[in-house]
Amino acid sequence: MSHPQEAGLRAGLGQLDLELAPEQIATLLAYQDWVAKWNRVYNLTAVRDPDEMLTHHLLDSLAVVQPLRRHLADRKGCAQARLLDVGSGAGLPGVVLAITCPGLDVSCVDTVAKKALFVQQVAAALRLPNLHGVHARVEALTQPFDVVTSRAFASLADFTRWSEGALAEQGVWMAMKGKVPQDEMAALPEGVEVFHVEPLTVPGLDAERCIVWMRRSAGVG
Repeated sequence: MSHPQEAGLRAGLGQLDLELAPEQIATLLAYQDWVAKWNRVYNLTAVRDPDEMLTHHLLDSLAVVQPLRRHLADRKGCAQARLLDVGSGAGLPGVVLAITCPGLDVSCVDTVAKKALFVQQVAAALRLPNLHGVHARVEALTQPFDVVTSRAFASLADFTRWSEGALAEQGVWMAMKGKVPQDEMAALPEGVEVFHVEPLTVPGLDAERCIVWMRRSAGVG
């Protein structure tokens, strides 16, 4: 018996031109079921409807997979890339990226213990050795990450300021946003520059989405 959201997920993957193995599709759906189950007790997300969860969570996170893969393919001289998802909550987009990019080492950090624990439980249950839940303030992290991402987390200025210590020397910030945040981009701290704003189209979601790619300015580091 197929999963109720499987057809919608497959259709969305087609629109995103994203090919995944059957096991990855099954794992994504199992992850959504975990979110729905834990949500009843732990209030991980305000979204409750399964179809809405598919669109607003899974497909919204899946929309950044191709851009991230392209960025990682362009990297030179690095071993396994490490990604930090800041203010990850239920693990979005971190868990989705760990499932779809198995060569990527993903840490999801959140100040709420139950949310970090949830990601740890998901990593164990879905057999994702490249996924880690971290209960901490991002400012306390000092190990270097090649990509630091966030989704609807904070202003760009706060996001980059708080996570600066966790960004590798040649690392990049990948901020998932709705409309292009011109005011936030203008308010970035000295030493941080936007090098690309990438529009995203999320299947089934009639709303603007983009990635704001940032890095340390030349001569800073």
